[in-house]
Amino acid sequence: MQIQSGHGSGVHLQNHSTPVDDQVVLNRPIWDRFRCPAEFLDFRLAGELNAAPSFFHLGPDTKCYGRFLQSMHSARSNSSLADATSWIRYDDGRLGLPFDPSEIIDNLRLERYPGCGLGKREQALKSAYYHLRPLTNRWLRSHVQRIRAVGWQKRSFPQWPVDTTVENVGDSLLSHSMRARDIDRVPFIWFWPRGARGCVSMTHDVETASGRDFTGHLLDIDDSFQIKSSFHVVPEGPYAVREEYLRQIVDRGFELCVQDLNHDGRLYEDRNTFLSRAARINRYAREYNAQGFRSGVLYRRHEWLSDLEFSFDMSVPNVAPFDPQRGGCCTVFPYFIGNVLELPLTTIQDYSLFHVLRESSIDLWRLQIEIILAKSGIATFLVHPDYIIEAEAQAAYRQLLTLLADLRERENIWFALPGEINAWWRERDAMSIVKEGRKWRITGKGAERAVLAFATHVDGRLKYELPADEQRRVPAAH
Repeated sequence: MQIQSGHGSGVHLQNHSTPVDDQVVLNRPIWDRFRCPAEFLDFRLAGELNAAPSFFHLGPDTKCYGRFLQSMHSARSNSSLADATSWIRYDDGRLGLPFDPSEIIDNLRLERYPGCGLGKREQALKSAYYHLRPLTNRWLRSHVQRIRAVGWQKRSFPQWPVDTTVENVGDSLLSHSMRARDIDRVPFIWFWPRGARGCVSMTHDVETASGRDFTGHLLDIDDSFQIKSSFHVVPEGPYAVREEYLRQIVDRGFELCVQDLNHDGRLYEDRNTFLSRAARINRYAREYNAQGFRSGVLYRRHEWLSDLEFSFDMSVPNVAPFDPQRGGCCTVFPYFIGNVLELPLTTIQDYSLFHVLRESSIDLWRLQIEIILAKSGIATFLVHPDYIIEAEAQAAYRQLLTLLADLRERENIWFALPGEINAWWRERDAMSIVKEGRKWRITGKGAERAVLAFATHVDGRLKYELPADEQRRVPAAH
């Protein structure tokens, strides 16, 4: 069985672009974010970094993790975190930094900071939970998860309900670079096609036979709001996956993705188990013609992702206070893990909203959308067909779709399938800005959809400026 999808097909894994000059390796994360001409970035380390990483501040509202200057470490107060801002140096157009931006941002995106992952205690609890899960019901499972989430409000990092630390760091360093060079305008390739303010993507994980059987109705609901979404099926899970089921998804213009192998929580348990299952998962990826993957319960090990034959992954939350695996990538934009593009989950899952927080309103989703779009990021949603069969939850989902549809009518927001986002982000990553006379121009595949934007200083703040015909002037909210 070969399922042909009309969305984003034919995209292959590729090496994403990196600066050519080895001297600008420190510039990499800022260059990747903005795709601005390399001449506007010239970062250097201001001295030797401390051997051990730790938390520090970059301004009053941005908390980072990594190594920083030894002198900065020794000068900090015992009762507070060091603030790196006062240690940034301007030197004839160059920016002397007290930390390595690539290291800091990788630590966030790859969740290399304290409090992430699963410790031995959590591993043991996870094994016991999945052993007993078939004997439990939804009420008992949600009760256990509420107990585990006790005290989540006291965790200050990553920041709830949306963490934009990666964007804050990028905006801050570009702003400092502009000050170092005494310029107030930098051209860059806008984040989304045709100047869209931000991006929205709806995804559905199908976990049970009930969810599978509700899929047709969910397709109708999404279509009634003119919102296409992706469906993530478990190939060897608790329900049969038949060809006619898969075809109803792709034939109606929705996207088909693979979710785990059997959703038993053991995919990343050990290396041998993972490799054995990865081979079967990859077979299903080819059979379904699926580009995208999501692991069950958002379990993840970034360093193993390359063994899966997918173009993009959707397993990393922005911030995860209610998930079994704590952490979060602290960004509302796609990013590469090797050659795989990560599309982070930037909003709360429907299950956590309805059954852990016991909320029936969409106020939290509304707030998260506002924060994400203030950063011009991507609002990704995960709504399970299994959990919106009931009238109250389904009503809340329809309210969410109404909110999104109204937003689309009022503003230039790109509503896209994950495969479409993956294709665009790879094209953007290969584009360049060249100067022709006194003007700048974007070159590369897909440049006809790209928009030349400018980062500017307005009233002491970094802002994003789009051409007048886009009728948009978007603050960077930093």
